Amino acid sequence: MTGTRWDARRFAVDAETLARRLLGARLVSVTRAGTRVAGVIVETEAYIGVHDMASHAARGRRTARNEAMYARPGTAYVYFTYGMHHCFNVVCGAEGEPAAVLIRALRPEEGLALMRRRRGPQADERSLCAGPGRLCRALAIDRRRNGLDLTQSPWLFIEAGRAARNPVRTARIGVGYAGEWASAPLRWLVRGDPHVSVGVKGGRNLLPATGEGR
Repeated sequence: MTGTRWDARRFAVDAETLARRLLGARLVSVTRAGTRVAGVIVETEAYIGVHDMASHAARGRRTARNEAMYARPGTAYVYFTYGMHHCFNVVCGAEGEPAAVLIRALRPEEGLALMRRRRGPQADERSLCAGPGRLCRALAIDRRRNGLDLTQSPWLFIEAGRAARNPVRTARIGVGYAGEWASAPLRWLVRGDPHVSVGVKGGRNLLPATGEGR
C-alpha cells in the first residue's frame, strides 16, 4: 500500500497550508528489516513562525533543541517533552524562517502488529496513534530522526493519500501559556474520525471536496 512520495516542493508552503494539506496523506516509518509502519494523518497543528508565541521559535529563539526548525522545508523536527514523549513535526516555508507542522494523530494502516508491540497491550487500535507521543512510539520516531530530510530518507517520509473528508480547524491543544495565540484556530483534524486525539463539537470546514493539495 504505497503512494507517491512527497517531494521538496510539497513542503515549501506556509504552515497553515501544509497543516491542511497533510490531512489524508500517509506518514511512513521503515524498520531496518524493511517493514513499513504507516498511518493516514488525521490531525495536525501549525506553528507559523517567530511571531507565534506557542512556537519553540517564538521571538526568534534558536537553540540546539529547535535548530531543525530553521532547516530546509521537508526536514523532520523531533523533540522530547515532559520527560516522556517524542513529538514529530514537518518543517515548512522557507529555509531560515522557522515554521513547522506537528503531526498529532494517525489512522493506523500498515504494521499494526508492530505498533501494538511498541505501544503495549493497553493500546487498542483507536488509540494506537491518537496523540503525538503515541504515534511517535508506535512508529519508533525519536530524536535519532531529528533533522532527517523527509524527501530523501529511506526510514521516514510522507506519501500522497486520499483527500480528507470533513476537515475542520480548532484551537491548538496544550498551549495555554501562549496568551492570545492559545485560541488561534491552527489545529486541523478530520471531524468524526475516531483516531484523532481530541474530538470537537464544532468547527470550520476548510478543505474543498476535490482534496486540493493532495
